Amino acid sequence: MHVELKSFSLNRLLRWTGIGFVILWTIFPIYWMLNNSFKKRVDIFTEQPSLLPFNPTLANYSQLIIEMDFLVTLKNSLIVAAISTIIVVAIASLSAYSLSRYNFKGKKLILLWVILTRIFPPITFVIPLYSLMGSAGLLNTQVALILAYVAFNLPFGIWLLINFFNDIPMELEESATVDGASPFQAYRKIVLPLVAPGIGATAIFTFITAWNEFLYGLIFVQSQELMTAPVTLSGMITEYLVLWGPMSAGGILSLLPMLIFVLFMQKTMVSGLTGGAVKG
Repeated sequence: MHVELKSFSLNRLLRWTGIGFVILWTIFPIYWMLNNSFKKRVDIFTEQPSLLPFNPTLANYSQLIIEMDFLVTLKNSLIVAAISTIIVVAIASLSAYSLSRYNFKGKKLILLWVILTRIFPPITFVIPLYSLMGSAGLLNTQVALILAYVAFNLPFGIWLLINFFNDIPMELEESATVDGASPFQAYRKIVLPLVAPGIGATAIFTFITAWNEFLYGLIFVQSQELMTAPVTLSGMITEYLVLWGPMSAGGILSLLPMLIFVLFMQKTMVSGLTGGAVKG
């Protein structure tokens, strides 16, 4: 008995040690960036870097917001990420519902093309998308970025939501139809609330991907006032100088909208799971 208890305690110790290491490994880079954002440039380049800023300063945030107008950059990223997320979730939910509920000729081929499109890396689509945007006169606009992010994220959103729709019994919609609801009303009032976790997961994935995307933002937009956060932050690395302080401050500010969105969508996912359990 004593040996089993000792073995159990050792297993718990090893498990929690591993969990603690993973958490530390994940959080420490963010903490180090936060630490550097409050340091003076001289303190950042000391031979013995400190885990805490001894002389904290807001100069990096002041330079970033006032001189570099970084709030406009965050607004650009928020507009592009939010609109593309809304479009992807709306189209993906309707498309996934149709592919899940209806049988038609070419359905398997469409599903194959949906997943194949997502397999290719983003750089594969740069040249055709650039040509299309140029022909439509959309280069150097936020519309170009929104369309690019929708085109890249939509296939994965469809593929992800199909599994959620497949798990919902069709009898629920049939009962609603018998009670006088139209197919769209059954979809909107019965099925859609039950796939809220899937909607939340799709929205989180799309928003984070669009928010962090760098390649399309660098190629499709050239105006400084339209650049997104990743492109602006990369501009702080020059041939002769790296602005570590403002870049760290910009990284922290860029994390906040994404963190708020994820926390908000997590509540939606939890409420969807609870609602599905009650309705089931």
